[in-house]
Amino acid sequence: MTPTYDKVHNRFKYNGLHFSHEELKEVAYSLVKEGKPYEKVTGDFLLDWLNKEDYLYVTTSGSTGQPKQIKLKKQAMVNSAIATGNSFGLEPGDTALHCLPSHFIAGKMMFVRALVLGLEIDFVEPSAHPIFDYEKKYDFCAMIPLQLKNTINHVQNIKTIIVGGSKVTKPLLLKIKDSLPKFYETYGMTETVTHVAVRSLESKSSNKEEFFNAIENVSFSVDDRSCLVIHAPKLVKEDLITNDIVELKSKTSFKLFGRFDNVINSGGVKLFPEQIEDKIQPVINHRFIIGSEEDGVLGEKLILIIENPTASADEILKAIVDLKVLTKFEIPKKVYTINKFSETVNGKIQRDKTIKAVLES
Repeated sequence: MTPTYDKVHNRFKYNGLHFSHEELKEVAYSLVKEGKPYEKVTGDFLLDWLNKEDYLYVTTSGSTGQPKQIKLKKQAMVNSAIATGNSFGLEPGDTALHCLPSHFIAGKMMFVRALVLGLEIDFVEPSAHPIFDYEKKYDFCAMIPLQLKNTINHVQNIKTIIVGGSKVTKPLLLKIKDSLPKFYETYGMTETVTHVAVRSLESKSSNKEEFFNAIENVSFSVDDRSCLVIHAPKLVKEDLITNDIVELKSKTSFKLFGRFDNVINSGGVKLFPEQIEDKIQPVINHRFIIGSEEDGVLGEKLILIIENPTASADEILKAIVDLKVLTKFEIPKKVYTINKFSETVNGKIQRDKTIKAVLES
């Protein structure tokens, strides 16, 4: 029998204590009334989850546009939790570390997974450098790349870590390679109730996968732009057409290239900023993005925008050329600097806003 959103699993624990449906309401009221700011947000979410409505509203991150509220069915969130549990072999009584903010879908879903699957969840203050019991063994945890970067030397007792929300950088991938847990990069969005696909990253416990693989009851196709179309009837009623350009390996597996709206046409050559950024990461120690500006000859020419670099533009370009991994079309024609990237409220770079700010300054 499929669990339903109005039940609390009898093995569920929150910071070491089990609570029934009604008891958890009291905890939520207490968090709202007396908790720290991050706990108040959690209390509000729990009250929404435990009420009699079969839906709730969730705010999108705003990484590809203005943040907006969307309506999600609670049963779809339950279905997502079950699929995650099956993907990673989570069992009642397993331990989970929760260090994500409850404002957004990823943080909300950690609680839903615990409530539905019967996990013993420890919730710590969400921050760029979460503080938790480094000696305690955990079966499951979700982090954004910045959190993982700051705690990579303290995660040896966590069995499985999923990483999402923004790109996993090459320097972080190198650190993951020498770490013990199993790491998985996730693909998904608020509309799909967090991830619909995962791929394992190379570590001491797992091999690297090039392709993302669907969770159960999810399949993929592509449209005429080669953009991913998500079929997930247990999560969202209608097919979801994305702007992510992919190569399909099968109906349940794909390789991600970049966003359709980021593609740059320079002299008739299509360039994917995300792929170029991957190639030049080793020689740039600051946050950066690849963009474009109008050019009379090429139509669009490639530009590099760096946040507060310590090296000069000439030094950076020389280091990029010396890598010898770029084609002549992929070498930036100009370097711009900016004091601070435009960001969403949860720290994702807003690419279009940043490029616009640089070119208009």
